[in-house]
Amino acid sequence: MGPTMEDTVNENPHAGQGSVLLDIGGDVGALVISMPPAMVGVEIEIAPVGGSSSHDHDDRHPHGHAHGHGHRPHVAVVDRPVTDGHQPSLVFPGLVEGSYELFDKGQDTVLLTAEIIGGQVTFLEWPSG
Repeated sequence: MGPTMEDTVNENPHAGQGSVLLDIGGDVGALVISMPPAMVGVEIEIAPVGGSSSHDHDDRHPHGHAHGHGHRPHVAVVDRPVTDGHQPSLVFPGLVEGSYELFDKGQDTVLLTAEIIGGQVTFLEWPSG
């Protein structure tokens, strides 16, 4: 028996409620994206450009169909404290240098691309509209 909805919701109830420690250096960087306030709580996935988007196994969901998207790392938009208030943002720590694509969770349409440089934090703005 798999995890219940309650298990998923309570996985880490304190995640994202403060500062984020970024362990970068060598060929590892990080990505921070400023987000619109209306997107707080939305989950966004990331994958290397050209990475496979298909499953390595049959991922049947309770509603009976298999999805064509791969298992990609994802984070939620969090309203993070900043010097002069709060700023909704996404933080992807520990990304190996290279080009990445970002997607709505479970979707295959690329919404944004990012270039990660080792030892640096890349800052981007989410596209409006």
